[in-house]
Amino acid sequence: MTPAQLREFCLGFNAAVEEFPFTPETSVFKVKGKMFALSTLDAEPLKVNLKCEPELAVRLREEHEAITPGYHMNKRHWNTVTVGGIPDAMLRELVEDSYDLVVAGLPRAERLKLDRP
Repeated sequence: MTPAQLREFCLGFNAAVEEFPFTPETSVFKVKGKMFALSTLDAEPLKVNLKCEPELAVRLREEHEAITPGYHMNKRHWNTVTVGGIPDAMLRELVEDSYDLVVAGLPRAERLKLDRP
């Protein structure tokens, strides 16, 4: 997956936005003000921080060399994924899971506004 494809995929979710609260190079993808992905899209290698359920996060780290504890994040809830180190389909699934976890933590009224199936 290229940086442009990663950006497009993240922005494809309902109410997703890209912001730059840390540095002009660091893209932060949010839904309703809550972060679900963070990446320096011009970095080599391309990496993305994604939210993950704690038990799954540990298992993924054990099974995939390209998945490590979240860099500068709460290591219990975030993983850093090296793009290209896992299949694109798996990366898409992890991004979607991150988005879904954040949406699940939103107040019910906000979740309903998203009109997500």
